[in-house]
Amino acid sequence: MYAGTNYNPNNKLNPYLVTELTSAKPDELILKVYDFAILNCKRDNMIKTNDALQVLINSLNFGDPKASEISMGLMRLYEYCQEEMRKHNSSVVLKVLTELKDAWVSALNKG
Repeated sequence: MYAGTNYNPNNKLNPYLVTELTSAKPDELILKVYDFAILNCKRDNMIKTNDALQVLINSLNFGDPKASEISMGLMRLYEYCQEEMRKHNSSVVLKVLTELKDAWVSALNKG
């Protein structure tokens, strides 16, 4: 099992979802995290939205000098979104996350 995963044999996992996630490319996983964050932001679920934002923060690449500046900017945006969710400003967070996801989709389509 993957590190950090809380495996419980009593949990009924959707086998199709498990297959989809374990076979997804890294960029596809990022988009899925955005989708999860956006969905939970629309539901005004601060905990799940902030958890997704933390996953996005943890995925940033500070080791590559070419990516470090972009990663720092994204980290600031993600932390801003976390703070706004704590303040129950989900409409602000939804706008930021939607625009960021659209930018990712656009960048991936060009690549």
